[in-house]
Amino acid sequence: MNFQTQPVCAEPKLCMDNYLPKIGRRAIVNQILAGLCCKKKYISSMFFYDAEGSKLFEAITHLPEYYPTRTEMGLIDEVARQIGPQLEDTDIVEIGSGDCSKISILIEMIPEHVRNSIRYIPVDVCQAAIEDSASILSGKFPRINIHGVVADFISQIDLIPKGKKRLFCLFGSTIGNFSRNQAAEFFVHLGKTMQPGDQLLLGIDRVKKIPILEKAYNDSQGVTQEFNRNILKVVNYLTGTDFDPTAFEHLAFYNSIHDRIEMHLKASKDMAISCPHTKSPITIGKGETIHTENSHKFKDKHIENLSHNSDLTVQNILTDPNNWFSLVHFVK
Repeated sequence: MNFQTQPVCAEPKLCMDNYLPKIGRRAIVNQILAGLCCKKKYISSMFFYDAEGSKLFEAITHLPEYYPTRTEMGLIDEVARQIGPQLEDTDIVEIGSGDCSKISILIEMIPEHVRNSIRYIPVDVCQAAIEDSASILSGKFPRINIHGVVADFISQIDLIPKGKKRLFCLFGSTIGNFSRNQAAEFFVHLGKTMQPGDQLLLGIDRVKKIPILEKAYNDSQGVTQEFNRNILKVVNYLTGTDFDPTAFEHLAFYNSIHDRIEMHLKASKDMAISCPHTKSPITIGKGETIHTENSHKFKDKHIENLSHNSDLTVQNILTDPNNWFSLVHFVK
């Protein structure tokens, strides 16, 4: 995570704003330590995505067990053919942008004369990921304008540039990382941020057979394990702790009561983690877990709950033949 404050412009078509310093390093440290000092320890999943975490997640999306990315890409191609010609002079805002594989499909399907009038605004906590995506996209689409925004989109969504009609994209079932109540609150906030005529494409992972779900988060190559462990390296960097990631086992399972995959890190031994911000070490017992992510899965009722009270109307729901994943098109 980068904490520089000034805008960075490599050339007129490539600009970057970093708003993370507005949150403050101390507030981030306090957030992490609050979770680690709880009886049931947790770390927010936003801390997965430093430069290394972003690369590991991109590798996950190419794994044979991980169906969401390739399934969603087919749906993005379908919806792009429908709405692409209507996006002239539009800002395309990708929330939690990560790599550019999905947005590339959308931009590719936009007619060239329309494409040259749009501006792409990737929003992510990892500046390196935005810079990598901007470089790739500029090579593929030389006339596209890119305005990167390094920010926590949960608390800083109001900082996304306004003034033009916007198409918001929240792909990858990122909304599933919120609790149901948090997702509802975020949707209300997003609805208030959006202006009349703005649109939203929301990717959601659907409830399905448990073996399919659990296999997607427990890949045979161990990439998801390394991705999960990497969050401890980020915590070490941000807080000065001395976690040994290899002393934790990756644990992912489906919680049928809450319709979600849970990811945890399970301690293989008793540990006392030193931290310069606490009076005493953070103790973790053998077998104790740190909860790192929830990935909620959706039914039709959950889509209805999101649109309720948010001033957003469901225009269309595209779903793959297996009914594994959906792309929901909202309008305001």
